[in-house]
Amino acid sequence: MPQKSLFRRDTPSWTIQVWLSFGIAVTACIIGVWNMPGQELDRAFLAIGFCFCLFASFTLAKMIRDNRDAAVDTTPWVMTVWIGFFSAVSLTAWGLFRMTIGGWEKGYMIVAWLFLVSSVFTLAKTIRDKQEADLMESVLDVEHRSAPLDSTEN
Repeated sequence: MPQKSLFRRDTPSWTIQVWLSFGIAVTACIIGVWNMPGQELDRAFLAIGFCFCLFASFTLAKMIRDNRDAAVDTTPWVMTVWIGFFSAVSLTAWGLFRMTIGGWEKGYMIVAWLFLVSSVFTLAKTIRDKQEADLMESVLDVEHRSAPLDSTEN
């Protein structure tokens, strides 16, 4: 008798929420940078800082997940990823706090930035969970199709 396996999958509503949250966070950051009062150089710095944080967050999430069960990355790579993430966060925070913009503008940019970083981790986890479940299902499907049919013994 074939054995059934249970794969925990995210619900479609969760997946929609994760993608919407990520889209809203990116949009909030773009709107904030685009409409931020101040010098062009400040806006450019902040845009680069947000992109740096975005990519460093995705890289960190992947590295952590890759090394979840066993260390697969070299120590220098792990250090590089952590240093990149902390550099992105530190430099962006420094840039935000030194800008001569109003308190509510800074508050908006900080909230949008933190929303962006947190939504990246949630999105990366959701995508990776789906990929791993799909992979396991395909492996079990191949094993199930190649398994010989059980015959009854007399």
